[in-house]
Amino acid sequence: MKPRHLAITMGDPAGIGPEIIVKACRALGPRLAAGELRLLVIGSGAALERARAALAPELLIPEATGDAAGWPDLCFLQAGPEGAPIEPGVLSADGGRFAYLAVEHGVRLALAGEVGAIVTAPLNKEAMNKAGHHYAGHTEMLATLTGVKGSVMLLAHGNMRVSHVTTHVALHDVPKRLTPERLRLVLDLTHGALRALGIAEPRIAVAALNPHAGEGGLFGREDIDVSEPTIARAVADGLRVVGPVPGDTVFVKLRAGQYDAVVAMYHDQGHIPVKLLGFSVDPATGRWEALSGVNITLGLPIIRTSVDHGTAFDIAGRGIASERSLIEAIEYAEQLAASTLATSKVAA
Repeated sequence: MKPRHLAITMGDPAGIGPEIIVKACRALGPRLAAGELRLLVIGSGAALERARAALAPELLIPEATGDAAGWPDLCFLQAGPEGAPIEPGVLSADGGRFAYLAVEHGVRLALAGEVGAIVTAPLNKEAMNKAGHHYAGHTEMLATLTGVKGSVMLLAHGNMRVSHVTTHVALHDVPKRLTPERLRLVLDLTHGALRALGIAEPRIAVAALNPHAGEGGLFGREDIDVSEPTIARAVADGLRVVGPVPGDTVFVKLRAGQYDAVVAMYHDQGHIPVKLLGFSVDPATGRWEALSGVNITLGLPIIRTSVDHGTAFDIAGRGIASERSLIEAIEYAEQLAASTLATSKVAA
């Protein structure tokens, strides 16, 4: 039996989404031809065609029509009506409109079971807000579209897997959002995701919020009053959790393989180590030339993975954007979808 399609939402058509999608489809061509992988691209047909003609004219991406069972292994679905041409690198409300509609359509298909997961290319928050969709990013939009309040962001690059207690909030607000309930939710969802990725007995470390885990209360008591008892309860329930581990050493230990994942307290604490390792920089020019890493949203009723980079308006349309992160996001979505399908079959 063939796998279900994975829906790739284009993100902002003015960004690098169209070109990395075309490059990824070209690179994954042998798997698509063999029927091992099925992809449905959702977004602006005009932007996709422009990228296809420039980068892979031999690639065929027919429109998806009729029932999902009859869709070609690689196909395209128009997210909404085309307006004025969307120019690469030019921020516009129309680009934000397409970004939102593509995700909305992908979520509907995933909730209906017509696709196995959604993989999101980058959107621009300013453009999306100009279009009247007022979200801080993909994660918040997906939570609304699926009716979920407690989602969790997990970044992955190789063995660097980092989930987050908080993401798009001011640092001033982080301590009050570190609650026993939120930390336990993050631990449970991280544990479940690692199991789905094939790690039978995941080892999770909780990063400290304060320097030196509070130094006995000298630098704050959140690690002592909130994290320590929550970790103790998780351990009593059978989870393999340690911490709080000081933030200046926990990621070194993760990279060394002492843990399978780290729970970070806030956005930059978790993003910086993953992106530092995931971005490849040309030492001669000082510019990043490739990047690796995947963003996985946990706690949704659907599977969602994403590239771990932005729209890169500065290089959009030049054909030089790296598709590596998108291919990794597709592979993660494929693995999680297969694990979910296997679990559902066992439960049935």
